Amino acid sequence: MAVTKVYIVYYSLYGHVETMAREIQRGANTVADVEATLWRVPETLPSKVLEKMKAPEQPDDVPEIRPQQLVEADGFLFGFPSRFGVMAAQCKAFFDATSDIWASQLLAGKPAGIFWSTGFHGGGQELTALTAITQLAHHGMMFVPLGYTSGGGMFEMEQVRGGSPYGAGTYAADGSRQPTELELQQAFHQGKYVAQITRKLKK
Repeated sequence: MAVTKVYIVYYSLYGHVETMAREIQRGANTVADVEATLWRVPETLPSKVLEKMKAPEQPDDVPEIRPQQLVEADGFLFGFPSRFGVMAAQCKAFFDATSDIWASQLLAGKPAGIFWSTGFHGGGQELTALTAITQLAHHGMMFVPLGYTSGGGMFEMEQVRGGSPYGAGTYAADGSRQPTELELQQAFHQGKYVAQITRKLKK
């Protein structure tokens, strides 16, 4: 069987979304005949601004992606931090640069999931996902929600947990909080789940 390509395209300023992306990749790569790869959305902030924000260096093992490269993939997972309830401007700029692909509808019919990071409760855990769906809709992509497919963890009430039926998520708080084991389990499952659906749709 031909390899099914799943692209995990993300933006991560302080590493929280990157951590989720790597777990999503691990989950996706457990599916037979699936090749999941990580891609970074290009940064739009000047280096001096990043220095003042104390942003860490980006990983060397994850290349930046150009919009045209999206057509090579069979399915996607897009990840980003929330900025006032919507995706970070870097991701919006990336989608804005896909107009040529949109005009030809080369991504139409391809499945895509969404994952994210917010600061706190009420910081856009579901709103960020809902507003991001518009990007997928205009390209004709099929949004693949997580639903309640990841098991009992979706009903956890005794600990703080990001994510929702729309996708995996985490809370960053002031930056010191890292994704929990439960959040990482949800991310792993989402990667596997979207990869399975992508492989089925490719047949």
